[in-house]
Amino acid sequence: MKLNDLLRSLQVGFLVGAVSACTGIGPTASIFRPTSPHDQYGQSLKQAKLDQTALGTDWLSAGERALQDSLKITIPYRESGYFSANKAFAVGYRLDAQRGDRLLVKVETQGQKEAQVFIDVFALEDRVKTSLVAASKADTNVLAWEPRRTQTYLIRIQPELLRTGSYTISITREPVLSFPVKGRDSRQISSFFGVARDGGRRRHEGVDIFAPRGTPALASVDGVISGVGTSPLGGNVAFLTDNDRNIRLYYAHLDRWNVTNGQRVSIGDTVGFVGNTGNARTTGPHLHFGIYGFTDGATDPLPFIRLGRGPAKQSLLSANRLGDSVRVSAARSVVRLSPGSEGVALREVLKSTALTIIGGTESWLRVELPDGLTGYVASSATEAEKRPLRRLVLPASRPLLDAANAQAATITTLPTGAAVEVLATANAFQLVRSPDGQTGWVMVGP
Repeated sequence: MKLNDLLRSLQVGFLVGAVSACTGIGPTASIFRPTSPHDQYGQSLKQAKLDQTALGTDWLSAGERALQDSLKITIPYRESGYFSANKAFAVGYRLDAQRGDRLLVKVETQGQKEAQVFIDVFALEDRVKTSLVAASKADTNVLAWEPRRTQTYLIRIQPELLRTGSYTISITREPVLSFPVKGRDSRQISSFFGVARDGGRRRHEGVDIFAPRGTPALASVDGVISGVGTSPLGGNVAFLTDNDRNIRLYYAHLDRWNVTNGQRVSIGDTVGFVGNTGNARTTGPHLHFGIYGFTDGATDPLPFIRLGRGPAKQSLLSANRLGDSVRVSAARSVVRLSPGSEGVALREVLKSTALTIIGGTESWLRVELPDGLTGYVASSATEAEKRPLRRLVLPASRPLLDAANAQAATITTLPTGAAVEVLATANAFQLVRSPDGQTGWVMVGP
């Protein structure tokens, strides 16, 4: 059986077994089975002994490498990318996320054949340690995920083997809870978590949302009313328990209630009505909205209810540029960890340095250097390699190599006196076009 046919038969069996597999929190899966569809696919390669082939080894290695060589982005974000059947591919996107966010990761692919893409989310415990927290289903390229901690996460994208195509990844953020006051949104919040109260003797443990007296205060989640009563500070209060997230929502200063203890409510149901009872009698009517964890006390409710930032607006790179070779046109340019001039500098590159476009946006290209380093470079600092930099007559015969590496495979041998066009450079190598139109690398020197 041909390798491609074997992989496809493995994929069919993999999909049957993985469609109902764990697709949320990976580490809770049984130790006797892989923890995500990505791992299940990798296990199927090992069972077929394809991990002993160069292509299978490269696929597994690419997935691990993406966890270390991740690129930093901010949300909302989108970019295009390219993967080839001839080279195992995986990419990691690092981002900061807060408890209270709901992130939607969507990967759209385009190619001659349908491609399964694995989306995995890892919590970064430190620079080398990662733990799987979420994974997409085996039959979809979409993942909705709620961070349970405020920290840095890594999203890994990796297509199955032997597929060529382009992809667009988009990552957006929305609040996990519905807004608790009818007709209002987070723009109407006027007092925030942590603000000093009573001359600094205590801190504000919620947010204040002003609205006319009698405005409905709404259930932000499906849950159970767990506390209706009065207190000197909160006046008429109600608690709504969200067992899925291990939190209790606190509604205070209500003019009156619309629920009773033990009542089950759905998102949008009226818990009570905005007022100014308790210690709010000298202020205008508003809802004090707080969130308390089952074990960790008050937490800032703003991330849970603030407006989303809308869709990603980065201008996508034209699909016909993906996989193209370009060179640095500026005297000097910088390859960065993230797509922006404020991104951490990975390396300074000189004019004429060769780059391969593997993704990015119109403004910032995600590139790979001849030695394998990947990062972002300003599109304005590059140019196409079609026009030669100069012509060179070889003083001696030279092997034309398929990579800028002395150990690379030889495409052909160029004879002494061959006139070649220099297209780009990479340290001791030059990318050249031979008289018969073949492109490859030659070493510089006598």
